[in-house]
Amino acid sequence: MMEVLKLTNSYELLKALHALQLPIQEKDPWWWPNSGTYEVVIGALLTQNTKWQKVEEALENLRTLEALTIEGLANLDEELLREAIRPAGFYNTKAKRLKLLNQSIGDKFGDFETFQYAVERRWLLSKKGIGEETADAILNYACYREAMVVDSYTAGLLRALGYTFEDYRGIQAWLIEGLKDYDIKVRELFPSLPKAQIYALFHGMIVEYCKQYKRGKRYDLSLLGVTL
Repeated sequence: MMEVLKLTNSYELLKALHALQLPIQEKDPWWWPNSGTYEVVIGALLTQNTKWQKVEEALENLRTLEALTIEGLANLDEELLREAIRPAGFYNTKAKRLKLLNQSIGDKFGDFETFQYAVERRWLLSKKGIGEETADAILNYACYREAMVVDSYTAGLLRALGYTFEDYRGIQAWLIEGLKDYDIKVRELFPSLPKAQIYALFHGMIVEYCKQYKRGKRYDLSLLGVTL
């Protein structure tokens, strides 16, 4: 088998994905539905080990219960919370972790606006059930920070493109480095958008590409200008 002809950096990947005109802003300018709200914090934890469609069901249940705010979630009985998030799976564990996280946020920051401005990645990672992907998703999509999210879609696509990385941080560094080198060209693709939003849409494009063009373990890399 011939080697994969690699895209040499993340800018080339971003440009190739951008050319596909993927549906990254149909529901929200930042891709993640209802970005910039406390709902993202809740959804980022609920989406662990489950499909997003199931998370949306759980979020809708919480919306009906007026529990998508710090105060609303704090006032919700844990048994009701478990039932509300049941569609997202692992509901006993997730309910406990949501309650603990929500209490910690309320105790330290008081309100969501302060949380958005003041929360640090290290603080998030110290909380039960918050790993690197979840922390970066919260920082980027809820707090509008320059945090590049890496997930299984990202790792799988880069592996298919012939790249190997030791860990999450290695993938993240590769994604960010290519955009640093081509800042002017990146802004030609996304005029007037802040870098945090470009990070958000880059991740969204990777996810949407994989959902649309991945079949089993095979990716249609020809769409990205890659040949085998």
